[in-house]
Amino acid sequence: MLDKSYRPQEVEGKLYSKWMESGAFACGRNDSEDAFTIVIPPPNVTGSLHMGHALNNTLQDILVRFERMRGKDVLWQPGTDHAGIATQMVVERQLAEQGITRHDLGRDKFIEKIWEWKEKSGGSIVGQLHRLGASCDWERERFTMDEGLSKAVRKVFVQLYKEGLIYRDKRLVNWDPKFHTAISDLEVEQKEVNSHMWHFRYPIEGEEGKYIVVATTRPETMLGDTGVAVHPEDERYRDLIGKNVILPIVGRKIPIVADEYADPEQGSGAVKITPAHDFNDFEVGKRAGLDVINIMDINACLNDEVPEDYRGMDRFEARKKIVDHIESLGLLEKIEDHTHMVPYGDRSGVVIEPFLTDQWFADAATLAQPAIRAVESGRTKFVPSKWTNTYYDWMRNIQPWCISRQLWWGHRIPAWFGPDGMIFVEESEEEALAAANAHYGEEVSLTQDEDVLDTWFSSALWPFSTLGWPDKTPELEKHYQTDVLITAFDIIFFWVARMMMMGLHFMDDEPPFHTVYIHALVRDEHGAKMSKSKGNVVDPLDLVDKYGADALRFFLSASAAQGRDVRLSEQRVEGYRNFTTKLWNAARFCEMNECRVPDGFDAFSVKDPTNRWIVGEVAKCEAAVREALEGKRDGYRFNDASNAIYSFTWNVFCDWYLELAKIPFQGEDESAKAETRATAAWVLDQILKILHPFMPFVTEELWQSVAATRSSDLIVANWPVYPEEAVDADADAELEWVQGLVTGIRAVRSEMNVPAGAKIPLIFNEASDLHKGRLERHWEVISRLARLESRSVDAELPKGALQFVHDGATVALALAGAMDLDAEKARLAKEIGKLEGYMTGLNKKLSNEKFVSSAPEAVVQGERDKLSEAEIKLAKLKEAAARLAEL
Repeated sequence: MLDKSYRPQEVEGKLYSKWMESGAFACGRNDSEDAFTIVIPPPNVTGSLHMGHALNNTLQDILVRFERMRGKDVLWQPGTDHAGIATQMVVERQLAEQGITRHDLGRDKFIEKIWEWKEKSGGSIVGQLHRLGASCDWERERFTMDEGLSKAVRKVFVQLYKEGLIYRDKRLVNWDPKFHTAISDLEVEQKEVNSHMWHFRYPIEGEEGKYIVVATTRPETMLGDTGVAVHPEDERYRDLIGKNVILPIVGRKIPIVADEYADPEQGSGAVKITPAHDFNDFEVGKRAGLDVINIMDINACLNDEVPEDYRGMDRFEARKKIVDHIESLGLLEKIEDHTHMVPYGDRSGVVIEPFLTDQWFADAATLAQPAIRAVESGRTKFVPSKWTNTYYDWMRNIQPWCISRQLWWGHRIPAWFGPDGMIFVEESEEEALAAANAHYGEEVSLTQDEDVLDTWFSSALWPFSTLGWPDKTPELEKHYQTDVLITAFDIIFFWVARMMMMGLHFMDDEPPFHTVYIHALVRDEHGAKMSKSKGNVVDPLDLVDKYGADALRFFLSASAAQGRDVRLSEQRVEGYRNFTTKLWNAARFCEMNECRVPDGFDAFSVKDPTNRWIVGEVAKCEAAVREALEGKRDGYRFNDASNAIYSFTWNVFCDWYLELAKIPFQGEDESAKAETRATAAWVLDQILKILHPFMPFVTEELWQSVAATRSSDLIVANWPVYPEEAVDADADAELEWVQGLVTGIRAVRSEMNVPAGAKIPLIFNEASDLHKGRLERHWEVISRLARLESRSVDAELPKGALQFVHDGATVALALAGAMDLDAEKARLAKEIGKLEGYMTGLNKKLSNEKFVSSAPEAVVQGERDKLSEAEIKLAKLKEAAARLAEL
């Protein structure tokens, strides 16, 4: 016998261990040629489960469980990313607590320390994914620094280099002065800063007393200026184009150039150009042929390219000194307060410096072309489709990809320098030495490049490197191309686009996936983005502890509407915990009424209209869920699938069918009782199957508990397939008619505030013979569900009867004897007056401009929502009062 209540804390760990031990998650469990493959977006090995992970992995798990049950050979490929800078930081912090730096240890010893940390503490997020129910093939778990994946990285680098698609160049990068490495745009956090705009006078060469005023937010870089730019159509400066200015403090002559980058509406309209320390200036400098002078070192201190008094100074100390110096020269025009965005390293917390340095680059523009064509031709599509344009915008304006990082943890770049600086790029040091000896004609010593590769480089190979490439493995043959990639919008460029480039280039022009499903952000209940600084971050595992994994999973899937952010509501998570309870109680009810599926039972041959109807409703539900999860029409619609099974389970099965089933359960007709018991048990089994991908734990627990024997665990049971004639149109129409009548009567009772215990006489007039027959056949259940005392057909209406029309028939309820009409009229009048007063207060508040302009948007919207709800309620109360007045 099932316990009175479901306790997820006692069930989830037990079931997950059983699934793991049975090999239920493993690919290759069957011989199906029909494969379904998803690669997990590999979380950082340093990471912990956040709500975005919970959403992402829940949606993936729904699909893999669904396709596994449909008999496909499913591979959900898991793994973690080595997360270069993040992991190096973790271990460096631990060493710092012992008073040790990585330089004290040296590179090899330091890397050993990182591997030790990874084995002991890394990847805790994997255990957290277990708690969520993620059914990955954990036996195939990969790590981006595994030897197999490292082999793939080396091969890709060497091949692209030899094809001219990887090269070494001196360019601007995002430089982190704390960690001494280039970082990607994704690792740069733009912060709004209250600062100043300084206006400096640059003297025109040879024209005493004549100046051009430039405006800057970064005085410290002016020592590296190599030009001043003005707009070619700016009348103020047209006569100055081609002349030189004398750079203050430095004394260097620099040209005034025409470039559309200079905005006549911004500042003075003239901008200083520092190609080595600003990305826009770098491009202007290239167009104008300006010198490029790097004036900073790796610590963002001024180097020997500046006047002696400034050498070695921190950039912000230099800023103050430069402003003072300019003022002492009489060249400070003015200082304005100015708010602007400043780039910070998201991990170091220091201001990022555009920095000119030697780095390795990939020719992203060339690699992007096949990736653009694959989407244009429809071989890969984005869901929602709006993200296609975002992808195009990025890919069609792509810049060289800086793939080197000045770290110790990561894939060491397979490049070696000869005695004269000649570069040898090979997959191993032995091959590099052989190439060098052949080049020089003698044995030489080589020095390997100190840099490592950008983490995104190895992640870009994930869909095929995890399957064994460059070796030709059976898994690679069967599971590449993968099916759908589920990920967040913020890494479309950093990860999705790069996987497209690499997959097409190395896998015979085959894209890595046919669909990219971009899920929304999970925000707090007010719609604000979650952040630690706001204090509104919710730990998904706290919700799992409180309500169970199934409740959180179902909330996330039911909320995952395409293109709409998810607002996290603990109340809604609790509501889906109540759904779990509803299902559990329904299973207990079936168990108490001895519902079992007998051998040989055919649900599609039942006789009773109610049973034929519920069998058809099951088929409709399955079709709706299947269509939404297959993704063939309008992409994947997780919310539609979730809502279909929720509505069927709660509203159709629990609220209607089980109530209807009580009549035969409590009756004397043994044949009707047996058929209804078998049908109820069969329907419950179908619910458990269809609901399993969304709520795996409670469904598996019930599957194993409500039947004497099962041939397999639910996780590997077959997805239901029903005959085309599953829906009986006649039974469908009859039961819909019954439900409509009961619902109509209940609505009147509620609207008129009829006491729950009061039984009302029903008068049924002007009905067809078909409807009269339905009333007669189902009177027992109608009278019980609608709390009716008696029925009269084609009878005179008594005084105080309230009428409504149902499918052409007039339905009248004799209310006069069931309630005090005068008292109810008085109550409604009082409620209307009270509500109108409440609405007057809300209108007054919302018409107050001070409140609307100063209160948070969420608060104002909340007041508007209250007013809308009150308006709807008032309309209903007035309608009820009007109907009572007619009696």
